[in-house]
Amino acid sequence: MNILALAGSLRKASFNKSLLRAAQDLSGDEMDIEIIDLADIPLFNADLESDKDPDAVANFKDAIRNADGVLIASPEYNHGMTGVTKNAIDWASRPPKDAPLAGKPVGILGASPGVTGTARSQDQLRQCLKSINAHCMSLPEFLLFRAREKFDEKGTLTDETSAKHLQKYLNAFAGWVKKFS
Repeated sequence: MNILALAGSLRKASFNKSLLRAAQDLSGDEMDIEIIDLADIPLFNADLESDKDPDAVANFKDAIRNADGVLIASPEYNHGMTGVTKNAIDWASRPPKDAPLAGKPVGILGASPGVTGTARSQDQLRQCLKSINAHCMSLPEFLLFRAREKFDEKGTLTDETSAKHLQKYLNAFAGWVKKFS
């Protein structure tokens, strides 16, 4: 199955991008995870949308439509999802009658240097995705806390317990996606 993955951070050394790369490594033969870069996605603006989606947005929407499922790894900023994450969802929820995320199975995960992981960000994200009829997997959750202790300087997930939990999460997500195929 083809899975599109996006990280709600633009940082090169983002823990959430590293988490998605770890998911690629652990996904096995059942899933092909493609990570898309959101750096070129402009801020949502209905004026930009009125004529034709910008190329980066059109490519992003096509990638979602062509995927069997979507993984969103987002950090938590100020007790909520990042502007990068929200902006991507705003674009992917348009147009309302043909939104690429509508009806799509979605998995949410996140990594944070803090002790609460990305719990509040994930709650906000679930609420936002529910409003556009995306099918969010509710359990199991994957919230990686104290991320600085679990990745090495190259961004490789080195914590075995976290890797086992991520593998379990990915197995559950594969089952979730199959329910909608």
